[in-house]
Amino acid sequence: MAGDRAASWQSIRDTIMLRIRDRTYPPGELIPNEADIATEFGCARATVNRALRDLAEAGFLDRRRKAGTRVIEAPQRKATLDIPQIRREVEARGQAYGYRLLARATGPAPEDVRARLRLPEVEETLYLESLHLADGAPHMFERRWVVLRTVPAIAAADLAAVNPNEWLVREAPYTHGGMEFHAEPAGAAAAALGCSPTDPVLVMERQTWLHEAPITYAREHFAQSYRLCLGL
Repeated sequence: MAGDRAASWQSIRDTIMLRIRDRTYPPGELIPNEADIATEFGCARATVNRALRDLAEAGFLDRRRKAGTRVIEAPQRKATLDIPQIRREVEARGQAYGYRLLARATGPAPEDVRARLRLPEVEETLYLESLHLADGAPHMFERRWVVLRTVPAIAAADLAAVNPNEWLVREAPYTHGGMEFHAEPAGAAAAALGCSPTDPVLVMERQTWLHEAPITYAREHFAQSYRLCLGL
């Protein structure tokens, strides 16, 4: 991978993180040593050390003197954003959880989503529409775009059996993200939620990132009966 310019520590970090994600470097296994990585990228060992240190601090690598560097089997995400799992939220209310995958397609995201994730116009994404149920009634309708360059394994995932929220929380480590809440008319989500397009509903918008690589953007419309409870 060496070129005219030596790789930056950020680019080495991101490449190693992608190799962890696609299991080129499997959980629990040693990764190549600093000298070999430096040779591959045509850079100084100090640059590699900085990249590996960042991944270790983020909870993805375990570095030990004389024992080498291993991929942590269950990464401990040191992120301030706690991704809610819809199933747990429903079951915590004493209700039975259900899920339906309504639509799945691959292609570029719409302009507003590309702007949020800073994607080029031709970037391939996986688009998903899902309906989450509580005691058989609509709980939340979700539209989601997943960046396939960052999360290639999701292309082969059986998302009719496991919802995208759970799959990503389990399989796609993130470093940071953001979410926002607002109310708006149900619009196109009305049919799935069983309400009028003009009825106001709570909307959550969320995006997550792996360092500089965007992972996903989700737009979630909750049923009118939904109540948001926050602990203090």
